[in-house]
Amino acid sequence: MAYLDLPGPLGFAHRGGASAGDENTTAAFARAVELGYRYIETDTHATADGVAVVFHDDTLQRMLGRPGRMIDVTWADLSTVRVGGAAAVPRLDEVLDAWPDVRFNIDCKTDAAVDPTLDVIRRTAAQDRVLLAAFSSRRLTRIRRLTGPHVATSLGMREVATLYAGSLTGRPVTLPAGVVAVQVPPRYGRLTLASPRFIRYAHRLGLHVHLWTIDDADQIGHFLDLGVDGIMTDHIEVLRDVYDARGIWNPA
Repeated sequence: MAYLDLPGPLGFAHRGGASAGDENTTAAFARAVELGYRYIETDTHATADGVAVVFHDDTLQRMLGRPGRMIDVTWADLSTVRVGGAAAVPRLDEVLDAWPDVRFNIDCKTDAAVDPTLDVIRRTAAQDRVLLAAFSSRRLTRIRRLTGPHVATSLGMREVATLYAGSLTGRPVTLPAGVVAVQVPPRYGRLTLASPRFIRYAHRLGLHVHLWTIDDADQIGHFLDLGVDGIMTDHIEVLRDVYDARGIWNPA
């Protein structure tokens, strides 16, 4: 699928590179692109009036210092919140339009965000340069039903559990159309997901394995040695330097 056709292993700027203190902002994305990142991980929510915005949390307190939930705020009110003269929370269409050559990994955070997010992807003709993700397998099932098999998706957590069980037994797992990657942390509770067995099994099924969120240079190198296909990081300079030292950094 076109989303994964750039040379790998892939490096993802998680929320644009959250270690700098801001995240999911145009400034964060611009920094990542300036460093050469071709893949950016981000999140979408819907406002009260159905505008798809780039934001991680359900509530506004951590990033904007104010009470309330994103779903209860209109875009007209949200657009007035500025940081350094720029909008604190960008719209998804603004982000996709600003960087037409960048691939975006979009975590659709709520059910309410699904329709506005998909509408923006259709309007901006971004189908080939997005991968849609969600923790909820049910939400992803709906996304796949609405997009068809031509928009890349990853697996939800219930689907990851099925894949993990298959890796233990060796039995084949039927994947939904459009699934191109499994995106997981190295560990989930007591389970080690970033194991050679799990990675080999996912590869046999034709899946990329992407890990989040890895910020330590030694760990980045370790997981690359295990054969993962992509790593998401908050420390975008650290990952860039590890990839560059290995001769696998392919900047935009």
